[in-house]
Amino acid sequence: MLYHLLMTNRTNAAHKAHDHEACIDTALARARALCDDRGVQLTPIREKVLAIVWKSHKPVGAYEVLDELARTHKAARPPTVYRALDFLIGEGLIHKIESLNAYLGCGEAGVPHTSQFLICRDCGTAEEIVDPALDKALDAAARRARFTVERKVIEIAGLCARCAH
Repeated sequence: MLYHLLMTNRTNAAHKAHDHEACIDTALARARALCDDRGVQLTPIREKVLAIVWKSHKPVGAYEVLDELARTHKAARPPTVYRALDFLIGEGLIHKIESLNAYLGCGEAGVPHTSQFLICRDCGTAEEIVDPALDKALDAAARRARFTVERKVIEIAGLCARCAH
């Protein structure tokens, strides 16, 4: 149910009226539960960084996170933010959008998946999609080329439905 709620709130959330606080609360509750299950600590700083990343449905840069974090944690420095971001990535709670050097909350946290991202060049929103057929096709193409895949990053730039109109 929590997973369904998270995905319902996340799917094209940037263009639908929804309660951002509920969206953030759902993501944080999911993160707490996953970290408890895994026996890892979601420290207050890590949780705050996660909330900042989820604050918008646009990818957020590390220094934007730092600026926001510094409002409540005066001693926050870049290493603090990068350590928290690394932890959140490692636990599958956020993704790094490589082309933007920015971070986005993971709508599929706790579920094994390979994500693809649709990034709107106009409004800046990014939407995580998971297409197992695309993932399998890429794996098959790599095998045919006798290529060993170590990491997949699929980022598609274009216009979201709202900006295309």
